[in-house]
Amino acid sequence: MKKISILTIFLFSTIISFAQHENHQPKTDTSKVAAKPKSPKMVTMEMIGDNHVHIEYGSPSVRGRNIWNGLVAYNQVWSTGAHNATWIDFSKDVIIEGKLIPKGKYGFFTIPNKDKWVLILSKTWNMHLADDYKQENDAIRVEVVPIKNKNLTEALTYEVIAKNKNKGLIKVTWEYLSVSLEFENK
Repeated sequence: MKKISILTIFLFSTIISFAQHENHQPKTDTSKVAAKPKSPKMVTMEMIGDNHVHIEYGSPSVRGRNIWNGLVAYNQVWSTGAHNATWIDFSKDVIIEGKLIPKGKYGFFTIPNKDKWVLILSKTWNMHLADDYKQENDAIRVEVVPIKNKNLTEALTYEVIAKNKNKGLIKVTWEYLSVSLEFENK
């Protein structure tokens, strides 16, 4: 009987000690934990025929903000992303609206407006936002009509979509709008 009581006391004190230890775990030092970026760097790519189309951009979120003619001003050049300018790399020559665009990297900029947008491929692709944008470096400008979407797209999203083996489009969607740039492999 004494063995059972000593064993019971030992087990009981071990359980109490363990429970107290569990309640006193060291807390994580949040000052050393990296915060999730609000506009993370994103990459999208696709093969259109034998043309590898690669896009890198900063993807901001709506987060309850007024986007069009608010955070993103109308009638001003926008880097169409966050942080560094968005860039597009074509591994092969493409044709956009009848114009030959040689393979390579291009900055992708837009000039949003309520009824139409201007989509721009610039020969200058490596810059912070649109800080160093100059119109004389444009490879092409294309006017498009924005499409109103039913569903909210919280984070700015780029897609490269194949229309067939030689034609594709680059689609940009954010908030309730989308715009697209069509291209054809040369």
